[in-house]
Amino acid sequence: MCVYAGHSPGNNPNFAADAEQLGRLMAENRIRLVYGAGNVGLMGVVSQSILRYGGHAVGVSTPRIMAKQEPAQDEIELEVKDTLLERKARLIELSDAFCILPGGMGTLNEVSDILVMHQIGETSLPVYFLNTDGYWNVFGTLLKEMIKDGFVKGQAEYNIHIYNSPDELINAYNSRFFI
Repeated sequence: MCVYAGHSPGNNPNFAADAEQLGRLMAENRIRLVYGAGNVGLMGVVSQSILRYGGHAVGVSTPRIMAKQEPAQDEIELEVKDTLLERKARLIELSDAFCILPGGMGTLNEVSDILVMHQIGETSLPVYFLNTDGYWNVFGTLLKEMIKDGFVKGQAEYNIHIYNSPDELINAYNSRFFI
């Protein structure tokens, strides 16, 4: 499962707590983490947690990104691509679902890419929003406004699922494969 998350921890301690719990649950359920390879912010919390609990992580980055953030942990399987577009394509190629944690512009850009791919039929893989303390509620409001104003046909175009806890999210992910 590809996890998109902020390169900052944000200012709400619940963001990091949920990211840590998500990483632990992924490891316990043998769900491989696919992510942007950083060791900072919420993405770092998830990756450190999955590794601490014996899980597996694949990080995909570029030389420019690696120069701007803390290096990835030695324990991850690291792939380095030349460009951001190649990195994004590889993250998608390695994934069977997407998990969206709180984040900034990079996270918003990544989720927008996936949703456009849904809209044009290039993927139907599920997108799980971890809505810690209602962080993504404003995004839901924006989506409803886009539907109302005729820019988006409807939410049915997207395989979006919103969960308020890591437990709910992992249970939903597992139910696709095991139940």
